[in-house]
Amino acid sequence: IAHTARMVNHIGPPGSGQLTKMVNQIAIAGLLQGLSEAIHFAERAGLDLPAVMDTISKGAAQSWQMENRWKTMHARQFDFGFAVDWMRKDLGICLEEAASNGAKLPVTELVDRYYADVQANDGQRWDTSSLITRLDVPRKAT
Repeated sequence: IAHTARMVNHIGPPGSGQLTKMVNQIAIAGLLQGLSEAIHFAERAGLDLPAVMDTISKGAAQSWQMENRWKTMHARQFDFGFAVDWMRKDLGICLEEAASNGAKLPVTELVDRYYADVQANDGQRWDTSSLITRLDVPRKAT
């Protein structure tokens, strides 16, 4: 976040920092959904997940989320990080801004609904990597 704050001066006029945070949240939402599906697929395929993650983290799929969250996602531990409730608030702001500026965010809309599923299954305070849980358990109707 400090790096982002320093960079805001180079991004644009006043308000650019808030918009940049929106860009960040949009990117994280999509990335975490993809990482959730990748881990879920590897688990269901019976792959050696540490070996898989070691391999793919050295290539194009590498990300901070992968490096720092795959182990806790695999262990289904979600008691740290940015809460689902906060992410839904932020994604709502992103979607409102997109409606205003004409941006199309179909994946963000979809992942926001997935976070609603996590909330409906008592995951309001879990961190955002908890998207993987909706692939594992029957979901309550939303």
